[in-house]
Amino acid sequence: MTVRGGDPGDTTTVLAEQDWVSALIRHWRDDPAGTYRTWFLWEERIKNFRSIRRGIQAVIKEIETDTFGNAFRGSSLETVLDSISEQRQVFKGADHAFMWKPKLRIPDIYENRQNQIAFGRFLDTCLCCNSEAQIVAAIHRLDQVGIKGLGPAVANLMYFLHPTIAPPFNTAIVNGFNAVRGATVKLGRWTEYLAMRDGILELNRTHQNLLSNDLGAVAAFLFDVGSKRYPIPSRDGAADLSGWRTDLERVREQSAAAAKAEAAAREADHTHTEVQGWLRDLGFALGFDVWVAANDGARRYRDGRLGEGCLERLPDRIASAPSADAIRLIDVIWIDRSGGEFVAAFEVEHTTSIYSGIVRMLDLALGIDGASARNFFLVAPDDRQDDVRAQFARPAFSKVSDLDLRYLPYSELRSHKDAIARFGSGLKGVLAIARPIAPALGPATRPRPNSAS
Repeated sequence: MTVRGGDPGDTTTVLAEQDWVSALIRHWRDDPAGTYRTWFLWEERIKNFRSIRRGIQAVIKEIETDTFGNAFRGSSLETVLDSISEQRQVFKGADHAFMWKPKLRIPDIYENRQNQIAFGRFLDTCLCCNSEAQIVAAIHRLDQVGIKGLGPAVANLMYFLHPTIAPPFNTAIVNGFNAVRGATVKLGRWTEYLAMRDGILELNRTHQNLLSNDLGAVAAFLFDVGSKRYPIPSRDGAADLSGWRTDLERVREQSAAAAKAEAAAREADHTHTEVQGWLRDLGFALGFDVWVAANDGARRYRDGRLGEGCLERLPDRIASAPSADAIRLIDVIWIDRSGGEFVAAFEVEHTTSIYSGIVRMLDLALGIDGASARNFFLVAPDDRQDDVRAQFARPAFSKVSDLDLRYLPYSELRSHKDAIARFGSGLKGVLAIARPIAPALGPATRPRPNSAS
């Protein structure tokens, strides 16, 4: 605490900046509707890092081979940005800066081949290097090219490659930073981003016990402040701190009420864990060993844990695959008990990016000999069918044409799982209720040699 005022009998007690920021961060961490709980602690957030990284690799490769194209729509970059934009409210609108604006002819990476190459080299450098100095040097090189319309919004791609080095960047985060630090950072220039980054790193070090080495935490905090979710005390040294705390408490109460209403709405739907539980129990009933995602096994399900009775480690042939780290995150895998071969893989896409689930199953299909002929299912709410089909219409998914991927609606699984468990054999019952995602892909429409397995 600091005490200010010329008259000792008439002092004004105010909170030093470090103290009021600490108080605000603690409030943010406890806020049930704040981004700390709704996004930063969201388990699916971590899963998406690998899929976004794979998507950026695809963008780099297309630029290198001059197959990137001259439009944002339908490009591999659009697929990546869609996946980022689905990262809850923090990244909403992250794709806007990359959408082609024909009147302004920006961002100029679709018509100018040299600018496109510079952008691809920048992404490749960020993908391959690991040091802060290399990342900052790459930013300076990109800034020197002066690509029209391509500014610090690229930092949102960098964050998913280097979350401890590059903080995300958008209007709300900038506004939050300016409010907390009394700064005047402006949008649109890399020099402003780098200056803000230095300030964010300092803020993160000062409050490291409340934040994280992952800069997503401090960025999410600034996002909420910049969105005017929380009031900021006056900087003139005469703020009414008791009134400020009262305002914070009012926000907390409003958040608690909103969180309660949201929980009630979710209760009417099936949760991600519940659907995993259906698939786990159905796999057991059909005589398979079952693997559930490595980071999901400890989740509570019914009167126990989701991972109870499931494999504690993948069979050696799968565990030794180059992409084993990604395979371990697939929601549910059924494995033949006699030979240790995987029979079917399921990704439950309750509200998350369909793209990330596809990438994990591709890792399984392409990482093990003969695996692409197996069975792959996207399990999703009935109202996401159009979303699933739209994703597969994109050129970015052209390489999965040999993957027999099927859509399994919640309603079909819920209605028939008990009958399949009681009377079914192998995968026949599941295949009967699943739907081909895109008949034009080929394998999903042809008789399948393993359909009776």
